[in-house]
Amino acid sequence: MTEHTDQLEPMPTDWQRALAVVAHPDDLEYGCAAAVADWTDGGREVVYLLATRGEAGIDTLGPAECAPLREAEQRASAAVVGVSTVEFLDHRDGVIEYGVDLRRDIAAAIRRHRPELVVTLNHRDTWGPGPGGYWNTPDHRAVGRAVLDAAADAGNRWIFPELISEQGLEPWNGVRWVAVAGSHTPTHAADARPGLERSVKSLLEHRAYIEALTDEEPESYVRTFLTTNAERAAARFGGRPAVSFEVFPR
Repeated sequence: MTEHTDQLEPMPTDWQRALAVVAHPDDLEYGCAAAVADWTDGGREVVYLLATRGEAGIDTLGPAECAPLREAEQRASAAVVGVSTVEFLDHRDGVIEYGVDLRRDIAAAIRRHRPELVVTLNHRDTWGPGPGGYWNTPDHRAVGRAVLDAAADAGNRWIFPELISEQGLEPWNGVRWVAVAGSHTPTHAADARPGLERSVKSLLEHRAYIEALTDEEPESYVRTFLTTNAERAAARFGGRPAVSFEVFPR
């Protein structure tokens, strides 16, 4: 496998509002919470939008019991990194469908919150380059692709005109970048060091999910996962542990 040796560009900093859109509670905490912590410390506003409540994520809990638990964990997790607004779209966990309904819901959120930066998670078929990469989940693929499309939909008044007539949501063409966390072809990075400890605490708020996922001690598991990923990106970011993103400018 060919190693990428080109250096990653620093993430843009000339923005004030970001909207982070992912499929499940914990996706952002595994993906980019260290960067979010640093952004909010700098006075920027970040809003989280979750397509589901993660109700299919714990085998030992039925969806009706699991959904409010994972929602509460997500809100607590977001608060650790300075995010106070967390919204849920209530698509069904595990069977999210890419299509106009999902695009409309995300475009509506973009029009409501008017971000300059939109963040999502890996939308490609695999984690890591194929053929050795792990297969990505349908939910991640559907939401990531819909986010990339909805960033354009949000600015076009003739796509989803009902957002204007029914919800009063005027077009927003101010999205300047869509940044994809967890991509195996990153272009940019954010220094993970200022927010790394809070990213560990943020992911640990998903304790019920983590305890069902692994037999490892939760803090050891979380710290190892996040620090390993940050250090892996350091070789392409001047030796600094980092959160990497594939940035699509608009």
